[in-house]
Amino acid sequence: MVPEHVTKLARLGARVEVETGLGVQSGRLDEAYAAAGAIVNPERATLIGSADVILQVRKPSLDEVAMMRSGTVLACYLDPFQSPELIKYLASRGVSAISMELIPRTTRAQKMDALSSQASLAGYVAVVLAAEQSDKIFPMMMTPAGTIMPAKVFVIGAGVAGLQAIATAKRLGAKVDAYDSRSVVEEQVRSLGARFVKIDVGETGQTKDGYAKALTEEQIQLQRESMKKVCADSDVVITAAQVFGRRAPILVTTEMLDAMRPGSVVVDLAVESGGNVEGVVPDQIMDRRGVKIVGIANLAGRVPAHASQVYSANTTALIEEFWDRDAKRLVLRLDDEIIRGCLVTHEGKIVNEKLAASFS
Repeated sequence: MVPEHVTKLARLGARVEVETGLGVQSGRLDEAYAAAGAIVNPERATLIGSADVILQVRKPSLDEVAMMRSGTVLACYLDPFQSPELIKYLASRGVSAISMELIPRTTRAQKMDALSSQASLAGYVAVVLAAEQSDKIFPMMMTPAGTIMPAKVFVIGAGVAGLQAIATAKRLGAKVDAYDSRSVVEEQVRSLGARFVKIDVGETGQTKDGYAKALTEEQIQLQRESMKKVCADSDVVITAAQVFGRRAPILVTTEMLDAMRPGSVVVDLAVESGGNVEGVVPDQIMDRRGVKIVGIANLAGRVPAHASQVYSANTTALIEEFWDRDAKRLVLRLDDEIIRGCLVTHEGKIVNEKLAASFS
């Protein structure tokens, strides 16, 4: 939450309390929150135990859930499919938990789509990190000593993060290739100035929310064989392929890494869900036979000022959409398509059907 959005919520009639030091890492001091109308409180347990609505980024610990009152609304990244114990405990405590990852990708919910806003930042940071780790410059240069050819960047996965990575690499002057199992994104890739790598793996597609569908093992093997050639010719490879609710597919194998030139860089944007690169280690930059493998998690967090700005806008939009201005409180309208999509637990039950079925 950033101060300008504290002001918005205060105008709605909400009593906003923030934890001491909330915005320090993003360049926002406690004084700014107080000036915006928030109460700055150093007691985390008191804040959690007294709140009607709790907004945070990462999922809470079980100890923190134990502090929450029945009927509290919690909105954050819950990683619901990988957190069965947490989800069950939230339900048992009577907490109404909203998973920000499950906000529907509809026009009306676009302003609340935290997954997309953070992914866009992560795609940008991935390219900046790659440029920092590379032993080459990205743009073509004409110099008295000769012509420096542009770096070759290969982006695997053209979702929100991948498209931003393509755009950023092009702005830096690189020659960009991109691949996605969804042929429907070819036009978007080409509109950004990149070449779309075509690999025939048979029938593919995307979910109603725009996520790539999981491929069969045979399709993945066909992908790898074709991508190996492109990787071998690339100076930078950025992977951004994820299947929501499942482990990220391994797309860059050790065999593909062996084919790459020393000095090449691979950035794995899917490291938090298992990684697209074989052998990637979370929060480490590894050197494998001269090829650097970057597995830094939470890349959006490396630009905290803007990551906070957009996440704050997303959560504020969620509150505004379901705020009862007469009663001055948040009302979860269970018949609303947005709430149906993102509400995970409510009134002692797991209300998301997919989660309920997988945890039973």
